[in-house]
Amino acid sequence: MRIRRCLAWIPLLLTTLSGSAFTQTHKPEPVRTVSQALDFWITNTEHLVVPAADAMPEVKYSFAPTGAGFTGVRTFAQQIKHLAANNRRMAAYILNQTPSADEKAETGPEAVQTKAQIMEYVKGSFAALHRAMATLTPENLVEPMAVSPSPGQTTRLQLAEDVVAHSSNHYGQMVEYLRMNGIVPPASR
Repeated sequence: MRIRRCLAWIPLLLTTLSGSAFTQTHKPEPVRTVSQALDFWITNTEHLVVPAADAMPEVKYSFAPTGAGFTGVRTFAQQIKHLAANNRRMAAYILNQTPSADEKAETGPEAVQTKAQIMEYVKGSFAALHRAMATLTPENLVEPMAVSPSPGQTTRLQLAEDVVAHSSNHYGQMVEYLRMNGIVPPASR
């Protein structure tokens, strides 16, 4: 009888001990500012896009799928330049600056052609986004901007969300282009 009573207490004792051990070793995540929370997603996107862009050999930067349904699609290089131009455009609006004509057109500069130039351009676009995210505060996050890219996107929060969604869309296309060329995307390795 005593043995059964003792055995009945063992699960409770183990639960209590493991719980107290957990609270001693587990530290809660620090509270992030709005700027830090949004920059976290920019960083995650950057860590997918940049290695994927680098994974494609330069000779394949001109690759675009062919066949039914692929008429007029962007090349791999154009995908990256488009993504980067949009990043820079949105960063400019968030910073209350005027985007360049090639950023507004979302094409990127015509002079940016080689893989090295495109890699520098896309990395620079994420640097611009990090600068833009650093300026976000609870006060200016949803305040209507004087100048914005479209009537439906008038707040910095909308633009910050847009760059993550837009970049993720094009990252998915980059992954397909890599796989069509027999390359496993770095995030899938």
